[in-house]
Amino acid sequence: MDLRELPLRERKKARTRQALTETALRLFTEKGFDHTTLDELVDAVEVSKRTFFRNFPSKEDVALAADTELWSTFLAEVDAMEVSGLVLDAFRSALRVSLARMDEGWGPRFLATRALCAVTPAVEAHSLRYCDQTTQAAFARMGARTGFDAGDVRLKLVIEVAIAAWRHAALSWTADGGPGGLAGLQRRLDAAFAAIPESIALTGTNATR
Repeated sequence: MDLRELPLRERKKARTRQALTETALRLFTEKGFDHTTLDELVDAVEVSKRTFFRNFPSKEDVALAADTELWSTFLAEVDAMEVSGLVLDAFRSALRVSLARMDEGWGPRFLATRALCAVTPAVEAHSLRYCDQTTQAAFARMGARTGFDAGDVRLKLVIEVAIAAWRHAALSWTADGGPGGLAGLQRRLDAAFAAIPESIALTGTNATR
């Protein structure tokens, strides 16, 4: 999102939040998550702990800010969309629009977050909990837009398949170092979604004797 589109007060808040996120990821990467204190973080950004807690509930949450930026944008996009075709296509469309709305620094923040999760059990556990919460929210929001009950097994399965496609695209992109920036991530996302029909129809080729 272009911060220039926001009112002055909201721009200041967004810049403070971004400074906290980027500084936290730098310190967590350099010193380790457990060895970086909250005092060190707020001193580096020159804000108070009160300001930090107005933006993030915990150190784990600031570490995962790139994730929450994307998925809060995604859920808002779902709330505003009209779904008249395939639910899978609607999910992909909302995710592509959300990725396009991320600022130019989002990619590096996302890469740093994924690297941090790989070596920090507390952040990885928090990420898994957030993923579950977001999945449940996606069931409810997509259900509301499509007229299906959030507990309908068909809706849940198609959303879980869509999330699996996202995870494959995101993890392969981050494992390779984020080639091509967000456009490269978009291409991997499209390829993962395009592979879904053939994947579901996949059959074994080795005959059992």
